[in-house]
Amino acid sequence: MSVSAPLTPTTTVVAPQRSSNTVGLVKSEWTKFVSLRSTIWSLALLVIVTVGFTAFFTWFTVAYGDNVDPLAQLQIEADPARQILGAGFQLGQLAVCVLGVLIVTSEYASGTIRASLLAIPKRIPLLAAKSGVFMVVIFIVGEIAAFPAFFIGSALMSSRASVSLGDPGVLRAVIGAGLYLSLLGVMAIAIGALVRHTAGAITGVIGFVLVLAPLAQLLPGTIGRHVAAYLPSQAGSLIASPQQAPGDLLSPWQGFGVAAIWTVLLIGLAAYMLRRRDA
Repeated sequence: MSVSAPLTPTTTVVAPQRSSNTVGLVKSEWTKFVSLRSTIWSLALLVIVTVGFTAFFTWFTVAYGDNVDPLAQLQIEADPARQILGAGFQLGQLAVCVLGVLIVTSEYASGTIRASLLAIPKRIPLLAAKSGVFMVVIFIVGEIAAFPAFFIGSALMSSRASVSLGDPGVLRAVIGAGLYLSLLGVMAIAIGALVRHTAGAITGVIGFVLVLAPLAQLLPGTIGRHVAAYLPSQAGSLIASPQQAPGDLLSPWQGFGVAAIWTVLLIGLAAYMLRRRDA
């Protein structure tokens, strides 16, 4: 008569794969990001153009400010930080648009998107990791550009108007410049994922961000003014303004909220099309 050994319960330990997969996916997207040849050049161009043109336009405003009409002079003196953080970032955002598109379209052009999708069959986490990495990098680089641009601009502007980080809304505006650029970067990724072709996507994102608002203002009556106010570039850039100007329909945080909604809609559409289409 044989006695069977008592059965002992076994416990299966499941490793937390989800978190490790997320970390690995973020690391993978970071590696692809820094290995892209245009990354360093575009980020350097963002800082150089923003700081350089901020200094140039601020100097030009101070040197030739007496030649503009008195109303414009009063607006500059009432809100000098808006003038400082204006023109330089309007040009610097072009580098963000181009780089955001290249982050996506370069993978389609080289065919590496197929390898990425084989390694990560779930496409939405891939797009989320790519957008998250790019958003954080652009925010950091945007602040690296924003603070020197502001300090140089305020020093040049001191002979006409005094402004400091301690003034109401100024610190929020300087930080807001990086926030706006980071949203703009995600919009560029979304348009790159939708179009997939570098030239077409760059043309599309620049037209959507920089050209559409001036065209909307040409609409008759107050329609154009209201349409332009709710476009992403017009609304989002308000976060980099210390005060709400008399002509602004939205407050800085309201404008940022509108730009965030645009970003969510675009990246959501890009995620939907990424799932529906073949690589």
